[in-house]
Formats: sequence, C-alpha cells, structure tokens
Amino acid sequence: MTHDPTAATPRPGRREVLRLLRSRDLGLVLVSRLVSDFGTGIAPIALAFGVLALPGSDASSLGLVLLCAALPRVVFMLLGGVIADRVRSRAALMAWAEAAAGAAHLVAGVLFLTGHATVASVAALTVVGGSAASIYYPTSTGLVPHLVTGGDLQSANGLMRLSTSLAGMLGTAMGGVLVATVGAGWGLVMDAATYAVSAVLLSLVRAGIRTGERESSSSMVDDLRHGWREFTSRRWVWLVVLLFSLSNFGFAAAIEVLGPVLSLQEFDGAPSWAAVLVSFTLGMLVGVVVAMRLRPDRPMLVAMLAQIVVAIPIAAMAMPTALAVIVALAFVSGIGVSVFEILWTTSLQQHVPAESLSRVSSYDWFGSLALTPIALAAAGPLEAWLGLQGALWVCAALGAAACLALVDPQVRHLRALPGGPGSEVSGVAV
Repeated sequence: MTHDPTAATPRPGRREVLRLLRSRDLGLVLVSRLVSDFGTGIAPIALAFGVLALPGSDASSLGLVLLCAALPRVVFMLLGGVIADRVRSRAALMAWAEAAAGAAHLVAGVLFLTGHATVASVAALTVVGGSAASIYYPTSTGLVPHLVTGGDLQSANGLMRLSTSLAGMLGTAMGGVLVATVGAGWGLVMDAATYAVSAVLLSLVRAGIRTGERESSSSMVDDLRHGWREFTSRRWVWLVVLLFSLSNFGFAAAIEVLGPVLSLQEFDGAPSWAAVLVSFTLGMLVGVVVAMRLRPDRPMLVAMLAQIVVAIPIAAMAMPTALAVIVALAFVSGIGVSVFEILWTTSLQQHVPAESLSRVSSYDWFGSLALTPIALAAAGPLEAWLGLQGALWVCAALGAAACLALVDPQVRHLRALPGGPGSEVSGVAV
C-alpha cells in the first residue's frame, strides 16, 4: 500500500479517544502522569519560595539550587537514552526514576519542616531529582509507541499532554495555597507522595517488555554513536534542538528565577506567581485539545508557528504590566507550547526508528536543555547587572529564538506520516 503524504489524516473523535483510554497499559501510564505531574506542579512553587525564605537567600541562591537540579538533567540525559533503549522494560525504569525523585523530595520537605534546610542541602537533593529526570523523559518518549499503534500516536501524545496540563494546573494552584498557608515543606512532602503513587502504577505496565536478548551486543559508546548519527542525519531535528537551547535559556531564567523575584517585588509573592503558572498550564490544557484536533500535512510548520507566541509573557513581565495582563498572556503562551510539543513529539516518533527513539530523544533533551544550567546560574548576576526588567528583556529575546527554524525548508516541508516509529523509508519525507 502506498501513502500520499499530502492526504489529510482523519481527526480523532470521541470514540477513538475512549477506545485509547480503555487500553490497560496506556491508562496506567496516563494515571501515573496525572498523579506525578500534580506533584510536579506543586514543586516549583514550593522550592522557589522555600529557598527564597531561607536566611540570606536571594535570586542567586535560588539559581544555584535550580542549577543543581538542571545540571544532571543535561549531563546524564544521553546516558538515560542509551539505558532506555537497552533495558528490558522502559516502564520499570521510569518507575525506579520516580521512586528516586520522590525520596529526594521527601527528604527536602522534612528538612524545611524541621527548620534544618539550607541552600547547600536542598541543592544536593535536587541533584538526585535531576538525575532521575534524565532517565525518565527519554524513556517516556520511547515507551509511547509501545502503548498504541502508529495511527494513534498523536492522539496518545495529546492525552499525555492533556494529563500533564490538567495535573500541572491543579498542582500549581495547590502549590500556591500550600506555600501561603502551611509552608513549602508540606508542598514537597505531597510532591514526594505523588512520585510514590506514580512509581507503583508504572510498575504494573506490561507493554514494551523485551522477551529475549538484545540482537546487538554493542557497547554503550557504540549506542551513543548510533544515536548521534540518527540525530544528526535529520537537519530538521538538530536545527530545532539547537535553537531551543537558546529559547530554553531565556525561559528557564525568566520562569524559574526572575519570575518569582518579580512576584515578590511587584505583587504578593507565591499566590501571584501561582496565578501566572496556573494560567499557563490552563492554556496548555486548551492547547492539547487544539493539537489533538489538528492533523496538518506539514506538522513542523504548524508547530513552529505556534511557538511564536511563547515568549510574549516574558516581554510583558519586562514592562510595567498589570498582573492580569501577564496572566492572560501566559494562557496564550501555554496554548502554543502544547501545540508545538505534541506535533514535535509525534514527528520524532514517526520519523525515527523505534530501536533508536529513546537515544534520539535523549539528544533532543540534552541539546534543548544544554544551556539551562548556565541560565539558572546566570539569572541572579544578570539581574544585578541589568536590573530585573533588563534581564527579563534579554530572556524574552532569547525565548523567541526558536522561531528562526522557520527559515529552513526541511522544517517547513516535513510531511506527516501515518505509521509508527521509523515510518519514513530513508531521510526526511518532504
């Protein structure tokens, strides 16, 4: 059977979504994401304002803690992709990563509750959480094609993002309430509990378990080289990742460090910043619904057009802007983020061979996050040098850098494919 790449693909209806939700393993993964991402929504608020409340802490202190979380995500991400493509069960590996992150957040929460938290101790614990994330995310990308057939990939990715957005919105709102009422420590303890539940659910997943030995006895170095060849052979992949390393520099510094500082200086602290993040995640929720209905012939063109709106809230933060305006723009930004991420992930899963997908995904995560540790470390000094507004303008400019990918014809003309991983015969289907 031949496929016309210009033909429209049917949009998923309610019956198709309900059919996917009846899948046991996909349901387990979706619920695990729902629970875990609820806690993940709590964590940034609790961690940011917990650290800023420590004696002598400032933006640089928070940047140091977040740097310690981000650095292992970058350093170990490639290793995580190799491990994910070699292990017997991707779901079990994700469960162990969730358990490790939960243990670290539990200890951090107890330290805050008992008054023994310091910048150094919290920073050390975030290293554990960051290392766990470096395993979890490339493994998750590689697991999805084992849960559904190729034609259902975009719908499954949409359901994953829907779960993440809904849970993140609720978790962020809960985080603001917890920090304002009972303190950051209880927020981190609740986050740890969600990791534990997620780990149990993932341990029950049976999809994608290898029943025999690997066909290849290649070394991990050989696996890395193979992943690198798959990654660099597709210009549309490495160019987008390269530009997102700049964009994520701006986003990380603005959203994780400078935003909480702005909220403390101009608004009422945690509740105000929680409102911005809740609006952003609500926009992501709407963006999921939009993305699940889209079936563009050129998915990366649509994805990059959606990305144009993402840096607008950071520019608004750099101006004397009312909180309500920032909240509204964060909502629009969230829509763009979800549309991009779902179309991007689906494109990777369609065009990259299944046996290499986690490794290519790890190079994606590695490249996209490569400058994030530097951003977090530089946010405080950048604020001291340029002032808060000046630093936010720099972040806004960098945040818009990903849109430059639109100049490349491989990005604009990449065609959607109907099958699962590695559906293309060779090269880029244009």
